[in-house]
Amino acid sequence: MPFKKLHSDIKEKLESLEITEATPFQKISIPAIKSGANLYCIAPQGTGKTTTLILTTLHKLKFEAVGNSPRALILVKNNEKAAALYDAFLKYTRFKEIRVYLADEKMHVDTQKSEIFEGVDILISTPKRMNKLFMLNGISTSQLTMFNVDDAQFLTENNAYTALMSITQSINKCQFVLYSDKMYPTLKRFESYFMEYSKVITI
Repeated sequence: MPFKKLHSDIKEKLESLEITEATPFQKISIPAIKSGANLYCIAPQGTGKTTTLILTTLHKLKFEAVGNSPRALILVKNNEKAAALYDAFLKYTRFKEIRVYLADEKMHVDTQKSEIFEGVDILISTPKRMNKLFMLNGISTSQLTMFNVDDAQFLTENNAYTALMSITQSINKCQFVLYSDKMYPTLKRFESYFMEYSKVITI
């Protein structure tokens, strides 16, 4: 079972949330993500993609705070999605030392730079705000190990696509995992850039 091989703190939290059974998607995707490969995770809504993103990110970071620079970046379509994902993470991370940060577009970017500099493990943001933080040297990639995109179909929009391409040019090496309801030609195109040697998980 995929859950049995996750970090002990994650298993404890799953029990408290009464989540005992992995979905068919999670059974095949969690072991693949833990392998460290670049992945396209393709499945319909309601199959557990967002929960998989949360669990595998926390497992990769060993559920602990390390250093000051983000070790995981997560890209979402808009500010509302970012806030919802942040709240979903808090169900697992509340009262734990691991630091999850929401780069809210409503907050001044200089304030965010200062707060991120103080120490963040997981950073959740929109393409627009994350790209702005990168351009202003507000994000260091020195400790980055994982880059997730939730519901990646929004990357078919030109502005989001351009922002992601700009962001990834600043990243030397990490694991990329893109979650989507289907494989769009735009997503497939990333194989020529940061998704080289990627695998596809689909149900």
